[in-house]
Amino acid sequence: MDIEFPSEFVWGAATASYQIEGAWNEDGKGQSIWDTFSHTSGKIYNGDTGDTACDHYHLYKKDVALMAELGLHAYRFSTAWTRIFPEGRGKPNRKGRDFYDALIDQLLDQEIDPWLCFYHWDLPQALQDKGGWQNRDMVYWFADYAAFVAEAYGDRVKHFLILNEPNVAALLGHMLGLHAPGKSDFMTFIAASHHFNLATGLVTERLRSLSTEWQLGTVLNLQPVHPEKDTDEDMEAAELFHALMNRNVLDPLLKGQYPNETEAMLSSVVQDDDLRQIAQPLDFLGVNCYTRMLIKSDKKSPFSIAQASPPKGSELTAMNWEVYPKALYESLKNLQENYGNPRVFVTENGAAYKDELNARGEISDTARIRYLERHLEAVKEAMEEGANVSGYFVWSLLDNFEWAEGYAKRFGLIHVDYETQKRTPKQSFSWYQDVIREQGFDRS
Repeated sequence: MDIEFPSEFVWGAATASYQIEGAWNEDGKGQSIWDTFSHTSGKIYNGDTGDTACDHYHLYKKDVALMAELGLHAYRFSTAWTRIFPEGRGKPNRKGRDFYDALIDQLLDQEIDPWLCFYHWDLPQALQDKGGWQNRDMVYWFADYAAFVAEAYGDRVKHFLILNEPNVAALLGHMLGLHAPGKSDFMTFIAASHHFNLATGLVTERLRSLSTEWQLGTVLNLQPVHPEKDTDEDMEAAELFHALMNRNVLDPLLKGQYPNETEAMLSSVVQDDDLRQIAQPLDFLGVNCYTRMLIKSDKKSPFSIAQASPPKGSELTAMNWEVYPKALYESLKNLQENYGNPRVFVTENGAAYKDELNARGEISDTARIRYLERHLEAVKEAMEEGANVSGYFVWSLLDNFEWAEGYAKRFGLIHVDYETQKRTPKQSFSWYQDVIREQGFDRS
């Protein structure tokens, strides 16, 4: 076998509550910022919403059966905060809690390890109305919620992930306004960025006081940042963007400090003892990586930073993201060489393509298979050079609501007909099934 992984290597797939569950206002669920955002005209492609999505709330047994057929070792999912606490705080909603009880039990019945993420962007609207992540109190409200969830399910769930991509949520939701809650303000971005980091540390400390048996981690989106051209201006812009997007989460979590480039920007929100609180030891780090970021200097843009287009002739996914497997290798090597080589799980990696059913009702998504192969080759190369990688979760199990892109982009190993909710495994499903069974694959 050309590419082989250790026998203990964990193979998984990932989803997120708002992207798949649907049932947006059923059984006592409250309204989240994504319910609000998707119901706001002009925010989502084609006017789509996550109201129904993949209807996983009602079809979870069917989906778990597909996971078992796939052979997953682990399934990474998130709890919808407003399903458990409709207003974010106060009295828990029994039916919401029961749903995740049933899902977890179903996973365990199929010998699939549940990996629970407390927060995948769907903040309760009631807490956003109180300032959301711009408000420092949010950190403590989130810790209360996370502790409740951990105690509710921690007898069966052993892996908890604190946040999903706080750096992306801060940038797209609080600086650029492209995601919920749709804010476009630099100081809001700065406050949210710091409060996400502080929440990670506080929740880690709180959960350690409740149990020493749980494995605790958090999930970051890490993208190597390259200058478009080898000019001083482009290199400076790339370094600053790297500090804002990657080091602004990595450095406080793993080094107990903010980068020199952003320290002054954060001075108004960082309080005494915050950095100690943030830098709580984690059992592992989740890394999401899809591509690299090309940056150029642009005096008309904030901080003179602008995203550059991929090089001419680059292979692109349906998201117009450059296929650049070396990005994942570079991210893993950066952690090894500059951050003490923490234990890592690749918690998201995948690609959107224009998947269409053929006359036989099949989907031959060979481009996705090649994408996944090349990125797993990158993981293996990093591991051979000493990177501490213990598992890989493909994004995503199902085609789903792809945030501002609505239903226009498909990342899943399983095709979803959103009209009928019919699930159709793609060719990549069978390929990944073989990879899991064989603990590797032969290069195509």
